[in-house]
Amino acid sequence: MPIRLAFSLLFTALLAAQEPALNPAEKIFQASMSNVTLTGFYTNGNASDLKQDRYVVEKISKASGNLWKFDVRIQYNGKDIAIAIPVPILWAGDTPVVSLTNFAVPGSGTFTARVLFHDGAYVGTWAAADGHGGKMFGSISKNASPKP
Repeated sequence: MPIRLAFSLLFTALLAAQEPALNPAEKIFQASMSNVTLTGFYTNGNASDLKQDRYVVEKISKASGNLWKFDVRIQYNGKDIAIAIPVPILWAGDTPVVSLTNFAVPGSGTFTARVLFHDGAYVGTWAAADGHGGKMFGSISKNASPKP
């Protein structure tokens, strides 16, 4: 076997080992959450006023087990932060749920949150380490594809 073919087979095997197999629900989740913008609102405590919320998800990919890598842009408190975040995803039947507990988000703080995604929408609760928190909800829309 020529050495080039051996290296090619080894590289292909390594890539396959790094990309966990996805079940049908995970494939749908990955497709529905790549190149999207989450646009909605959040509350602070029990206040009735709504504050605008926006997250750009460039792509997601399963890392291992229940851990997913989210490549995101977060607009929060006047900041636009591009980061890759390892996010635990649990499943309620066929519904993916973000499950963060005392999770440090670079540049934003430490949060606990439970957010579920279903049928083009998200809804959940959040709390910051400093004691404030609230609810969040909104829609998930596909971004325009970049022009070639």
